[in-house]
Amino acid sequence: MRIDVDEISWGVAGRTIVRGVRFGIESGHTVGLIGPNGSGKSSLLRCVAGLRRPASGAVRFDGRAIAGWGTRELARHVAFVEQAADTDTDLRVSDVVALGRSPFRAAWRAAGGADHAIVEAALERLELTGIRSRHWHTLSGGERQRVQIARALAQRPWAILLDEPTNHLDIRHQLELMDMLAGTEQTVLVALHDLSLAARFCDRLVLVHQGELVAAGPPEEVLTAERLRDVFEVDAEIGHDSSGNVAVVYRGSSRRTLASGRPAAG
Repeated sequence: MRIDVDEISWGVAGRTIVRGVRFGIESGHTVGLIGPNGSGKSSLLRCVAGLRRPASGAVRFDGRAIAGWGTRELARHVAFVEQAADTDTDLRVSDVVALGRSPFRAAWRAAGGADHAIVEAALERLELTGIRSRHWHTLSGGERQRVQIARALAQRPWAILLDEPTNHLDIRHQLELMDMLAGTEQTVLVALHDLSLAARFCDRLVLVHQGELVAAGPPEEVLTAERLRDVFEVDAEIGHDSSGNVAVVYRGSSRRTLASGRPAAG
């Protein structure tokens, strides 16, 4: 499914958080959404997912504006994984993953054989079969994140949107998750802090800062030393690793003074 974000703006309490952002995602591509803290990534993701209505502009899936879509229709096409999910209901892992099948069933109908098979496949893909009967409150942050991603996969959506999904994962699970997202057939938009992960696994990057689009394109075009200095306030070298992937090597902060007014070391 192709996603087009057309000049969308969104704000709250008189403050504009996202301002005139425009980019497109080709069907089946994995796109990394990057930017410093407070740049508007989470708000932008929620607008694209249909969870927030833009003040202006439009989001289109395969050319069709989603403004008039109902909740169930959106859930059948798009899965959203937030940074940290919680619930007062202490569900088992398998029950949380099974929630991904809810948009495809009438409220009164129990899950069928096909639903069970899809849930099992999602549990296996995220290596969760061994903890399928564990309760939500007993899970670590990383385990909860993997359960939420399994729930998204169980939706069998056309697109998956994820907000900082690697935050609570160890290095192995970060790499495995990004490799899975890069290899999936779905269209993926994923917000990331780790620029090296974004460069390695994403087809394209979308860089935002202070709610505005700075650059969009292949990693080697978006990630430049000048942009990292201007946007992230770091000095870095941009090169390639042994596999030819774009690699970011940080040399330190680009800020010239500390809060005390003394010159920064180095």
